[in-house]
Amino acid sequence: MTRKAVITGIGVVAPGGADRESFWDLLVAGRTATRAITLFDPAGHRSRIAAEVDFDPVAAGLTSRQVRRMDRAAQFAVVSAREAVADSGFDMSTVDPARISVALGSAVGCTSGLEQEYEVLSDDGRQWLVDHSYGVPHLYGFMAPSTLAVEVARDVAAEGPVVLVSTGCTSGLDAIGHAARLIEEGTAEVAVTGATDAPVSPIALACFDAIKATSPNNDDPEHASRPFDVRRDGFVLGEGAAMLVLEEKAAARRRGARIYAEVSGFASRSNAFHMTGLRPDGREMAEAIGAALAMARRDPTGVDYVNAHGSGTRQNDRHETAAFKRSLGPHAYRVPVSSIKSMIGHSLGAIGSIEVAACALALDRQVVPPTANLAERDPECDLDYVPVTARRRRMDAVLCVGSGFGGFQSAMVLTKG
Repeated sequence: MTRKAVITGIGVVAPGGADRESFWDLLVAGRTATRAITLFDPAGHRSRIAAEVDFDPVAAGLTSRQVRRMDRAAQFAVVSAREAVADSGFDMSTVDPARISVALGSAVGCTSGLEQEYEVLSDDGRQWLVDHSYGVPHLYGFMAPSTLAVEVARDVAAEGPVVLVSTGCTSGLDAIGHAARLIEEGTAEVAVTGATDAPVSPIALACFDAIKATSPNNDDPEHASRPFDVRRDGFVLGEGAAMLVLEEKAAARRRGARIYAEVSGFASRSNAFHMTGLRPDGREMAEAIGAALAMARRDPTGVDYVNAHGSGTRQNDRHETAAFKRSLGPHAYRVPVSSIKSMIGHSLGAIGSIEVAACALALDRQVVPPTANLAERDPECDLDYVPVTARRRRMDAVLCVGSGFGGFQSAMVLTKG
């Protein structure tokens, strides 16, 4: 029997929606969660806007000790994992812990915690030689991104394969792809998987300022994230997490689980070209899409919706428009394409898992989320980008893609379970 991985639980902590249903409501309403930064004083930065999560860790169920120990990204991951497990109805206590896996993605690890601790140890940067005695006892955990996966594993009592995938902005897609493979090969009976990042911090903002990748539209943050629009001027930094519960399809059906979607195909490629640059023809992304469709045994014409990377940079939007035309052929002009980054910003490694969660919900509810703020389409981006308003549509298969610094290109096909 061929084993297939299906999504039976979804948990989300995202800007404008700190749980699954609030997140979905924001998407279908086409609301934006981008605003002036409140987590710190952004004065002096080129871009002073972000999509922040309104998040109270204690109200979300974490103890004061957990809050003290965990970086903000870890908090997001644990809270969204709990929601996903509860949503799935899967009783983890009935499974051998060695058969429970965690695969978590993150691009920048514990950025917030590390930066806060450096400020303390260096006396706000005044001391070149830092005094380690002022560091918190769990400082080492901030240095090792794998502790993010460990926190989730501890919370769900997972003793099977536990991994941290860090492949830049495709980390979320890649972690879910890895977890699906563990289910398919029989290594795990259940996997808790997704990604988390909390990069809204001075150091991250400064890094993107330096390469002018983020939008400087500080006077109108609500409309600053404008994928595929002729007036776009960069992406808006975001934060958040999404976690999924994956199970083997037949087993999920036997227990009467609600199946959101099947992970039918996944593939990744690298352009081996440039750290931040993209080839204009979109060949590597197109190859990843083709491989994912082949794994899913789907013809390009069978794709009913494409969730684009859609970061809102001219380079990326044109690159993936070319990739869709190259991989889907004439069907690229018929299939709806949208970017939810227009509403929740770009949360780096976390965004891929948040987008997969959105795709699974779109399949389940038969609604295509819109691209907010798309008022005047770039003539070079001439596909159906679902501007402003969500669209009801019959869907059996959706394609979710990601593109990351380092040349990473990933594609995932979800089908109705």
